[in-house]
Amino acid sequence: MNQTLHSSLPRRAAAALSARRTVCTVLAAAALAATLSACAPLIVGGAVVGGVMAVDRRTAGTQIEDEGIELRAAARIRETLGDRVHVNITSYNRQALVTGEVNNAQDRQSVEQIVSKVDNVRSVVNDLAVTPPSTLSQRSNDTFITGKVRASLVDARDISANAFKVVTERGTVYLMGRVSQREATRATEIARGVSGVTKVVRVFEIVSEEELRRAATQPAPVTTDRAPSGG
Repeated sequence: MNQTLHSSLPRRAAAALSARRTVCTVLAAAALAATLSACAPLIVGGAVVGGVMAVDRRTAGTQIEDEGIELRAAARIRETLGDRVHVNITSYNRQALVTGEVNNAQDRQSVEQIVSKVDNVRSVVNDLAVTPPSTLSQRSNDTFITGKVRASLVDARDISANAFKVVTERGTVYLMGRVSQREATRATEIARGVSGVTKVVRVFEIVSEEELRRAATQPAPVTTDRAPSGG
């Protein structure tokens, strides 16, 4: 019935309806992400936290470390290079992805060295481009693309959207996460099918399906900041 009704609409009304649906889907995905991030620390294994099924595959401690890496790296880059570079830091499981634009190869290397020296950084993926900074319009479009990719991952029924982190820079989509080979292939396929995406870069930590099943059935490890007592 919906198909019949849609086909009877004037072309302009149909196009407007399609656009509204796309925007609503993107906004829904953004709202979902915001809701999850506002909850208490998420726990590996699909534990229910604050009424939301948490499926982040990092421990709560690792998530906090990743946030700290992003904040400290960004602050040190600003202190060293100021406003002459546009750099974004995204950390997942202590692997730091560096994207954006710099003026020359020397600045590109300096940024990588700064990030590599931040506490808890396990490795650095440097994909900085030596090119003029992206425009506000380009950055807004990147944000929109990220929303569309996330919405498409949410729509997919054969993967868990919350297992992936999505970053977009100048039309290039970066996918991060601790996923199986099947999930990596499927997510890449989905991202490539989103309009506006010019390239997909995979920054995955590949694990076996069996390892993911074991993690889903094990309780999250309890961590403490207390140093072990002597003696």
